Amino acid sequence: MSQNDHLYYLRKAIEVSEKSREHGNTPFGAILVDADGNVLLKQENIEITESNCTGHAETTLMEQASKKYSKEFLWSCTLYTTAEPCVMCAGAIYWGNVGHVVYGISEKRLLELTGDNEQNPTFSLPCRQVFASGQKNILVEGPFTEIENEVVEVHRGYWK
Repeated sequence: MSQNDHLYYLRKAIEVSEKSREHGNTPFGAILVDADGNVLLKQENIEITESNCTGHAETTLMEQASKKYSKEFLWSCTLYTTAEPCVMCAGAIYWGNVGHVVYGISEKRLLELTGDNEQNPTFSLPCRQVFASGQKNILVEGPFTEIENEVVEVHRGYWK
């Protein structure tokens, strides 16, 4: 897919992150796109509670995707997400077998937004490094500076 295609789908993920915030959740969104450009799944963050610590958009999307699609099919798909997948989400993507990840802003940029907010204790561990530690050649593209302001805008005023 072209850079314009990536920006198109990242904007779709931003729309999901806006819905997440409207629903009272942290402002993150992810979508799964097949090789033909069809959006298969959309997922916002779900409420993180004492009894559910894995409600990140990417992890939740991968739970759904792995129930619905084969690993062989998922390898040909792309997961678009507003922010670089954290370690947990990268693990879910790896085990779910998605072959391509595209993200809007880096984990480092996200840390600048969230600070030490206990709701998002960011790791300083890029998803590329997580994937490189495994046995799969997952293609990663991001961050996209052309879309950074749009991703950041959804976070504005959330992390206090």
